Amino acid sequence: MKDYNHPRVLITGGSGFLGSFLCERLLQEGYDVLCVDNFYTGTKRNIIHLLDNPFFELVRHDITFPFYAEVDEIYNLACPAAPVHYQADPVATTKVNVHGSINMLGLAKRIKARILQASTSEIYGDPKINPQPETYVGSVNPIGPRACYDEGKRCAETLFFDYYRQHRVQIKVARIFNTYGPRMHPNDGRVVSNFIVQALKGEPFTIYGDGTQTRSFCYVDDLIDGLIRLMKTPNGFTGPVNLGNPEEFSILRLAEKIIELTSSKSKIIFKPLPADDPKQRKPDIQLAGKNLGWVPRISLEEGLKKTIPYFDEILKKGYGK
Repeated sequence: MKDYNHPRVLITGGSGFLGSFLCERLLQEGYDVLCVDNFYTGTKRNIIHLLDNPFFELVRHDITFPFYAEVDEIYNLACPAAPVHYQADPVATTKVNVHGSINMLGLAKRIKARILQASTSEIYGDPKINPQPETYVGSVNPIGPRACYDEGKRCAETLFFDYYRQHRVQIKVARIFNTYGPRMHPNDGRVVSNFIVQALKGEPFTIYGDGTQTRSFCYVDDLIDGLIRLMKTPNGFTGPVNLGNPEEFSILRLAEKIIELTSSKSKIIFKPLPADDPKQRKPDIQLAGKNLGWVPRISLEEGLKKTIPYFDEILKKGYGK
């Protein structure tokens, strides 16, 4: 018999950076959490402190293969999100976005569960407008080295809305902009983790391009709050919804801020910009404000001060090797 005091939730990619924080937060809110992960980029270190909780369960599984469980809600977060990881096996990246989404949507259809897709700002590609509203259809290269992720996520959104229209599956789609915080992989190649690791090691800061390209950085706690608020919206509201911090920073300004906060002696070096790397990234979050009552509250400086000590600790333990 179902324990109605503990709604059941399945989180794919639950041992990853975002997934582990989501597991933690939902346990705090009284959920019975089933974490599913194949540990391609996730790690047990992120969720080891949850293993003794009687309402937390961990299953090693690759969602490109069918999975069966009885739950009330599904958060589909499974996918390598950093370029160094998703480009290492681009076919597998496409598979987890397409086959994985089909498997999770099929499960949601069968058990009549609500399902949330962790999509990405990368579906906008290298945008021609700034900031990017949800109505913007994007400018993506379908055959470039980033396409396995960009187009994989775009196809996943297509599948979600087709299951919604054809099978009446209760879907929610979040387009996540650059998010950072503790538990990021030190070698994931993303700009915040790269710069912090280089600063703490005293290595040169590597900026690709001239550093004028911009990003908007959202601290993980704000992002998790947005995902949970989206899941709780009424059935008729599907999204997609941008979730990110609209305060825009150049990559050069980010580097200077991290050098300042770490008192690093690192120098800045410049290298050519990778193919299809977007020049701008800034979310229009009016829809999130109107429908979720959500706005990010943690500034970049405050978030970096929470993140830098984590990287300092794991580097001292040798995890960054």
